[in-house]
Amino acid sequence: MSNPVYGKKAAPSRNAEKLSGALWTLVVGFIVFLVWTPFQVALFNGQQIDFEKPIYIAVLLGCLLLIGWIGIFFTKFRLNDERDLLAVLVLLLPLTYLLSMFAAASHYMAVNLLLIQSMYAAVFIVSLYLLRHKQINVTIQNAVLTVAYVLVWFGMLNWLGAWNVAGGIVGWFSNTVKGGRYLDAVMTDANGLRLTSVFQYANTYAAFLMAFLFVAIFALIRSRRWYGTLTHAFMLVPIIVSLLLTLSRGGLVMLPVVFVLLLLFLKPARQILWILHLGIAGIISLAITSPVTNIGERLSKVPDAGAAFRGWCWLLIGSAAAAALSWVIQKYLAPWLDGKLEGWTKRRLSGLWLPIGSTVLVGLVAFLLIGTGLRSILPANVETRLENINFKQHSVLERMTFYKDALKVVKDHPVIGTGGGGWASLYEQYQNNPYVSRQAHNFFLQYLIEVGIVGFLVFMGFILYIFYKYIRGYIKNRNELDDYSNGFFYLILTLSILLHSTLDFNLSYGFMGILVFLGLAGMADAMDSREVKPALKGNGIRYGYLAVLTVAAVTVLTVSGRSLSSNASTVEAKGLVRYSTSYEEIASPLQKALKLRPTHPESVLLLSALDQQIYKQTGQEEFAEKAHALLNKTLKKEPSNKQLLNQLVNLYDLKKEPELAYKVLLDNSYRFKWDINWYEQLISRASALGSEARAQKDSAKEQSYFQDALTAYDQVEAGIAHIKTLPKEQLQGRPFDVTPLIGMSISRIKELSGDSAGAAELLQTGFTGSYADLASQPEPWSPDWYSAVAARALELGQASRAQIGDGINDDAEEATMEANFGIGLQAYGYALNDAGGKESELPAPLALAAGKTQLLSGDFQEAINTFKGKLSDDYSDAVNRELARWYLGALKKANLVQDQDVYNKLIAADPNEAAQIDDVVKM
Repeated sequence: MSNPVYGKKAAPSRNAEKLSGALWTLVVGFIVFLVWTPFQVALFNGQQIDFEKPIYIAVLLGCLLLIGWIGIFFTKFRLNDERDLLAVLVLLLPLTYLLSMFAAASHYMAVNLLLIQSMYAAVFIVSLYLLRHKQINVTIQNAVLTVAYVLVWFGMLNWLGAWNVAGGIVGWFSNTVKGGRYLDAVMTDANGLRLTSVFQYANTYAAFLMAFLFVAIFALIRSRRWYGTLTHAFMLVPIIVSLLLTLSRGGLVMLPVVFVLLLLFLKPARQILWILHLGIAGIISLAITSPVTNIGERLSKVPDAGAAFRGWCWLLIGSAAAAALSWVIQKYLAPWLDGKLEGWTKRRLSGLWLPIGSTVLVGLVAFLLIGTGLRSILPANVETRLENINFKQHSVLERMTFYKDALKVVKDHPVIGTGGGGWASLYEQYQNNPYVSRQAHNFFLQYLIEVGIVGFLVFMGFILYIFYKYIRGYIKNRNELDDYSNGFFYLILTLSILLHSTLDFNLSYGFMGILVFLGLAGMADAMDSREVKPALKGNGIRYGYLAVLTVAAVTVLTVSGRSLSSNASTVEAKGLVRYSTSYEEIASPLQKALKLRPTHPESVLLLSALDQQIYKQTGQEEFAEKAHALLNKTLKKEPSNKQLLNQLVNLYDLKKEPELAYKVLLDNSYRFKWDINWYEQLISRASALGSEARAQKDSAKEQSYFQDALTAYDQVEAGIAHIKTLPKEQLQGRPFDVTPLIGMSISRIKELSGDSAGAAELLQTGFTGSYADLASQPEPWSPDWYSAVAARALELGQASRAQIGDGINDDAEEATMEANFGIGLQAYGYALNDAGGKESELPAPLALAAGKTQLLSGDFQEAINTFKGKLSDDYSDAVNRELARWYLGALKKANLVQDQDVYNKLIAADPNEAAQIDDVVKM
C-alpha cells in the first residue's frame, strides 16, 4: 500500500496524523510569507532600483522555506506517485529561464526573472507537501482568505478617506508608504479615480477581486458554522463594489466567463446557490456603488468626516444585508434544494442546464447594461466604461497591436526566447506605433517571448497536465472528498487569475504569481494521481533530486543575497548624491554594488555619470576612460538599454568626439524606430557633421552624413503616414511628428543642396507653434535669422526650466527645455559653421543667446568660450556688457579664476553689474 501521507491520495488516516512542531513552524513561515508579500512585491520586470529589494527578499524567503522543507522531508520524501513527480518537473520552469539567458536581451532582467521563477518553484514544492495534511490545508486556505479580505478592506480604507489609517497599519514594514499614504492605492488616469489597493494597477486588482469573489461564495456555501457563513457572505458586497471601483473592463468581461466555467464543476443545487448569492450581493452592490463612488471622489479632493461616515454606512449596511440574506438561504433553502434536486443530480448532463441558462442570462444582462439606457443606474464613470466595451475601443485595439508585435518578437527568437524581461527590452524595436508599454498585456505571449517555444511548451504542458488530472480526479472523487480536500478552492484561484491574464499582466506581480503556484499545488494535491514506475522509486533518484534541489536553493539564496546587498549599496549611493560632493564617498558603495552585480544598469548609470562629471570638471582622462569601459562592458549585456546608450553619447560629446556619438545613434536607430527624440538627435547631428564636412571640402563625408539624415527623415515621414492609417479609435502613443529641430536640420541640408524651395517648404512644416513666425521671416539661414531662432529657443527653454521643481510634469518640462535648448545650439552651430568657425563674425546677440543656453544646459566651459570669443572693449554697448556679465558669472559658477580685467572694465561702466553677476551665478 502507498504511504498514507506521501503516496496516493486515498488514505483517510493522513488526517489523523500527528504533525510535528517543525512542520508547523514551516507552516507559520509560509503564512507569514503570504501576509508579507502583497504589501511588498510589486512589478518585477521594471528597472527601478526601488522595486528590487522586496523581490530579492521574497526570493530569499522562498528559498529559506524550501530549505526548511528539505530538512523536514529529507527522510520522508519518496517518488511514489505523479504528484511527487510534479515536484521534480516544476524545476523545468526555472531551468527554461536559465536556458533563455544564453540569448537574453537584458542580462539584468533575465537574472531577476530566473530568481522569481525559482521562488515560484519553491512555493509549488513546499505547498504541494504541506497541503497533503488536511489540518494544514484548512489553515492555509483560511490564511489566504484572511489576507484577501484584509486587502479588500485596505483598499476601501483608502477609497473612503482613511488612507492615513491604512498607511499607518502597513507603513512599518512596507516601503510603498510615503508620507503616511500607500502610493497609488487609488490611482488616477483618463477614466478618473480607480481603486487598486496594494497592486497600484486597477486591472490586476480586478483579477484578484474576481478570483476571491468566487472563492468567498464557495467558502460561504461550504461553511458549516453560522459565523463562517456570515463572514464570507459579508465580504461579497465589498468585493463587488471594489471590483466596480477598479473600472476594469477586462474584469467585467472575464467575470461571467469564469463564473460559467466554475458552474460546470458544481451540482445543480450548488449552481443555484452560487447564482442566488452572487445575484443578491450584485444587486445590493449596484444599489450602493453610486453613492460610494461619489463619496470617494469627494474625499480624494477634500477631507470630509461626514461624507466618509456616510460612505462607510452605505458599505457596511449593504454588506450586512447581503450577509443576512445569504445566511437565510444557507440555513433554510440550501438543505431543501439538496433534497429536492437529488434525483435531478443523478441525471446525465444535469449540470449543464444552469450554466447554459446562466450564459443566456449573462448575455441578456450585458445587452441591457451595454446596449440600453439601463446602465444609467450605475455611477457615471462605470457607465462610461461599460459604454466603451466593444472591439473598436482603444484599449482593445492597442492590445491587439501588442499581441501582433509580440509575435514579431517570437518570430525572431523562436526557440529559447529572449530571456526574462525580453518584451520590456525589445518592444520598441518591434512596435507598430509609438506606444509605451513595458508589458505585453498577455501573460502567455509574454512568457512565450521570454522562454521561446521550448520553455512555453514545458510551462503549458505542466499546467495543462495539472488541470487535466485535477478535473479527472474531481469528477471521480467529488462525492468522497469534502470541500476542503477537493482542491476546488485552488482551482478557483488559478483559473480566475490565469484566464484574466490573457488580457493583462497580472503575473508580473509577485504576489499574483505566488497565488497561482499555490493554486496549482492545491490542485495537484487533489488530482487523480497514479503510482509511478518502480524504477523511479529508487533511492538514487530520490537523493539525486534532493541534492539538486539543495544546490539550487543555496545557489539562488546566494545570488538573491548578493543582489540584495548590491541593491542596498546602490540605494545608499543614490542617497549620498543628494548631499555629498565627495567622489570617493559616493563611488565607494557603487563600486561595491558592481562587484556583486558587475553590469547592474542603474549602478552603472550612476557611477558612469559620476565619472563623467569629474572628467568634465577636471579634464582627467582616466575618469572618461573608466566611464567608457564601464558603459561598453554593460552594453554587451544590455544592448537595448536606451539610458546606457544615451549616456555613452553624452560621454563622446564630453570628449569632443561627435563622430563616435553619432555612430552610437546611427547603429542603434533600428532599436528605437518610433522614438522621435532619437530621430531628432540622429538627424540634427548628421546635418551638423555634414555641414562641417562641407566646410572642410570633404564632399564624401558631407554626402554620407546628409544621406543618413535624409534616410532617417524619410523614415519619420513614413511613420507619420502609417500613424494616419491606424483606426481612429486607437491612440497612437507618444508624439511622432516633424519637430522644429528636425525641420531646421533637413531644411538646412536641402538649402545647401540647392533646393531652396524644398527647404522653405520643410521649414514651414517643422517650425510650428512658437516658432511658426520664424519660418516666414525673410532671408532664413542668415546670421540675423539664426540669432532670432537662438533667442526664441532660449526664451522657451527658460520658461520650461522655471517650471521644473514644482512637482507638476517635471519630466515633461525638462524634456521641453532640452528640446528648445537643442534648437538654439543647433542654430548657433550652423551660423558658426557658415562663418568658418570665426565667432567674431557672428552677431553679438547670437553669441549671447548661445552662451546663455550652454550655461543653463550645464556646459560651463563652452559657455565661457562663447562669451569670451565675442567680447569687445566697448562697454558702452549694452549687449557687450551683458556678454561680460554672463562671462564673469560663468567663471564664478564654474569655480574658475575671475577675469579681473573684464570685471574692472564692466564695473567701471556700470557698478550695478556686480549684483547682476551674482544673479547669473544663482541661475
